[in-house]
Amino acid sequence: MHSTNTAVSIRDRQKAFMAQPSPDTSAAQSSGTHSPETFVIDKTFADLGLKPAVLEGLTKRGFKHPTRIQAALIPVALAGKDVLGQAKTGTGKTAAFGLPLLQKLDPEASFSALVLVPTRELAIQVAKELQELGAFAKVQTVAVYGGQPVEKQRPLLAKGPPIVVGTPGRVMDLAERGLLPFADFRFAILDEVDRMLDIGFRDDIRKILGKLKKVPQTIFVSATISPDIEKLARSYMKDPEKIVTFEKSLTVAQVKQSYFAVERWDKKRLLLHLLKKEAPGLTVVFCRTKRAVDEVALYLNKHKIDAHAMHGDMYQKKRDAVMGKLREGDLSVLVASDLAARGLDVDDITHVVNYDMPEDPEVYIHRIGRTARAGRKGIAWSFVAPDQGELLTNIEMLANVEIPTVGYDDFQPGPVPAEVAALREHEAKRREDSQQSRNRTAGPEVPVVAAVDPNMFPDGIVPTALPDRRLGGRARTKRR
Repeated sequence: MHSTNTAVSIRDRQKAFMAQPSPDTSAAQSSGTHSPETFVIDKTFADLGLKPAVLEGLTKRGFKHPTRIQAALIPVALAGKDVLGQAKTGTGKTAAFGLPLLQKLDPEASFSALVLVPTRELAIQVAKELQELGAFAKVQTVAVYGGQPVEKQRPLLAKGPPIVVGTPGRVMDLAERGLLPFADFRFAILDEVDRMLDIGFRDDIRKILGKLKKVPQTIFVSATISPDIEKLARSYMKDPEKIVTFEKSLTVAQVKQSYFAVERWDKKRLLLHLLKKEAPGLTVVFCRTKRAVDEVALYLNKHKIDAHAMHGDMYQKKRDAVMGKLREGDLSVLVASDLAARGLDVDDITHVVNYDMPEDPEVYIHRIGRTARAGRKGIAWSFVAPDQGELLTNIEMLANVEIPTVGYDDFQPGPVPAEVAALREHEAKRREDSQQSRNRTAGPEVPVVAAVDPNMFPDGIVPTALPDRRLGGRARTKRR
């Protein structure tokens, strides 16, 4: 990557990356970027029973073949059934539940569908996609989320939009203010359900679903569905149909995954080396903490890499500005906390870097799902410290993939930090002192007695030394 990171150069690198040979099968190659793992290439959206007005929105965006989750979920949703859908990240779950809504909703009916999502960024993205898909169906969508003043959202809700996309906390707030009438909603959609439960929205979800006066058609969609999630979903659904579209692994084949074994203090140096050597198009670097996000972004900027930070402590206006740059292709590296793992729905992300390995394997699945969207190719790199082998193994077991290790011969690790060297020296001395202490308390060896009657000992075995471990207790006396 070079210091002249203009929008044009970023797009050029994206095009060059996509033009590289793909490992897809011949069937995938014959259909362009339509991988048979992701798409049902022998069907079109017209085959799913969608109306011309909805199909026109799809045609405008260049969509022809449905993904597997879309082909399976859309007909069931159009039939009015409740659905519990699970599919890999990046396979078009938004359109899977959104297209039936656009077809079934009356454009003139206010507050017909409520879509709950875990993050502000995802609320904005889902609303934007539904608005674009519904351009010809004339179905309006509004996003509501925390961080934006309620007074800014009030006039949008006053128009009575058919679809409201929001985070659970803000939806509850607006309902309590009388701005969101729960009594009117006929459809309830929960997107990325597992993430909403992870970040503590379980009670809000229960309250919201419990307050819907009518019995809504309910659709839950997520990349991972635990028994806990399924139990929650079925408690608010009527005879739901469960749809699972992945077969072998939770990650799409178009993501090339690998990991680098690296000491923690060398991760910044390795990241800089990667970005300069590989010159990726649009890269998202995931860190575990907000502090790490800021530190990594500052480090890259100091070394002439155009990097922008995004995490939960940033003002919403700043976060929106960064997301706008990302979607327009005006930045090359985004350093983000896991807040963004579910809110980034940008088709042109070419690389994902797990700078910090996540403790939860499911977070890894969602992180790398930011690349290889809708059948495109993508690369996922992970930085694994020497003591994080178990985290990597847990991820491989969940995803059902083997992640190979890679490295660079020309990468020069930095010196061991003084505090780490001092700690290691202290630990080595502690172990040495402990060993010497054990040697001193072991006592002298019992000399071998030449003439001993074996019959004096059980089984005829004559001891040649004191036992390795003794009770070492004291007899109780009257002395104080």
